[in-house]
Amino acid sequence: MHGLPRSSPRSDIEIYRMWEIYKAVNARVKAGGEVVNLLVGEPTLPPPRKATEAAQAALASGRALGYTEALGISALREGIARLYRRRHGLDIAPARIAVTIGTSSGFMLAFLAAFSAGDTVAVVEPSYPAYRGALQSLDLIPYRVGTDAGTRYRVTPAMIDALPPHVKGVVVASPANPTGTMLDGAELKAIYDACRRRGLWLIVDELYHGVTFDRPADTVLAAGPDVIVVNGFSKYWGMTGWRIGWLVLPERLVRPIEALSGSLQISAPTLSQIAALAALDADDEMQARVGSYRRNRDRLLSALPGFGIRRFAPPDGAFYLYADVGDFTDDSVAFCRRMLDETGVVVAPGVDFDTAQGQHFIRLSFCMDEAVVEEAVKRLGPWFQRLNRAAEPAI
Repeated sequence: MHGLPRSSPRSDIEIYRMWEIYKAVNARVKAGGEVVNLLVGEPTLPPPRKATEAAQAALASGRALGYTEALGISALREGIARLYRRRHGLDIAPARIAVTIGTSSGFMLAFLAAFSAGDTVAVVEPSYPAYRGALQSLDLIPYRVGTDAGTRYRVTPAMIDALPPHVKGVVVASPANPTGTMLDGAELKAIYDACRRRGLWLIVDELYHGVTFDRPADTVLAAGPDVIVVNGFSKYWGMTGWRIGWLVLPERLVRPIEALSGSLQISAPTLSQIAALAALDADDEMQARVGSYRRNRDRLLSALPGFGIRRFAPPDGAFYLYADVGDFTDDSVAFCRRMLDETGVVVAPGVDFDTAQGQHFIRLSFCMDEAVVEEAVKRLGPWFQRLNRAAEPAI
């Protein structure tokens, strides 16, 4: 007699520890407690006004919002191509651009097109944990490439050269989540060339382009066309729930991605594509928002030394501070739970982002109203003072 069918081992992937913290947040709120949320990387301000107006107009027209072409509406692909011309002076053919259901879908499509089951793919850590989960769900094997303060938490060509021969590709982010570090044009070119020498697929997450503080982000596409770039409207444009992203592809991958997209997602949501096209013309509104993020970053940078935190990744872009709290704990999950219980401030544990060293780190998100960050600093200051006093050796 056969038993009940079991789930596939492809689903045996790690659930972010961050969501355990999030459950505690919900329980606290349900019980009437306050929470100052620096946990998730989701902008709390509304989407661009032009995007909302375009979506409202499309709905008010009464016309059917049916499927689009698998690679997206041509106007949006052309608009994204113009974005690369405006930001980087690059002429990217719209035919190389594929619109996706957020960047999550973009990564899944890219991994499916580039790799075969059983392949090993290098992932630079600290990094967004869904890279690992997505790879594992597709029967791919993540290979950790660790970075630290010695390289300012950035991958180097020497690290690419040192990869074992069975590795088939590399996933890199710039600006990076959770560290906020960026690679400049020369560094991206050197990594691109190292991957070309090894015959490796290079996949670069550029989702946080636009959210930079001291200089604009460079794109790896300036190095050449033999790279997969993932980007989207979630972070700079604050359109997380609209689920709209894009890929820029080498020509030889356009047809495979079109076939996969048509089978797996048909097309990205039409309403979201219409809104995204309008959002491309909202730079004035978005740059004001980035200014707010910059002030939040600077407020946290000025506060951390007073907390006793003096080691953290340099936040060149994105909206995170990745801080070393090893002087206080070797269990970042328990540390985050204690912080929430005793202060009402919630941040993310580093173990989600770095499978080897994350127990000593936390990530503070600052993509929210400035008053929220100020309240977090107000609450955390006395708390860290108590922790520092408790850690002082007895005389």
